[in-house]
Amino acid sequence: MQVVKSAAGIQKLYYSIGEIAEMVGEETHVLRFWETEFAQLRPRRDRAGRRIYTLEDLAVVQRIWHLVKVDKYTLEGAKQVLARAGEGHDRAALHKELRRLRAFLQNIERQLGVNSRSGT
Repeated sequence: MQVVKSAAGIQKLYYSIGEIAEMVGEETHVLRFWETEFAQLRPRRDRAGRRIYTLEDLAVVQRIWHLVKVDKYTLEGAKQVLARAGEGHDRAALHKELRRLRAFLQNIERQLGVNSRSGT
């Protein structure tokens, strides 16, 4: 993911819809429409109700833009691609968490001096 910095060279945490639209070369109404079509794109809102995008939101917008404009997917096709990618990400996160849990349990086993292979 690209790091976006302001004119002062400081990385921003949040971006307006106008800034995001300018970064990807789309109109703001297109981004608002994509929010209704893609479950992965749900920018938060500030107290005034304005959309505030994070870098993760920007990555989703860039991915949608690439699928639709470069790879020539329909919106429905792009939804399916993103859904499949999300499933894989969830499985990878689950696998990582299970490995972490296994290492934790093995560490406890070593600390207790339990030898699981001998059954004691």
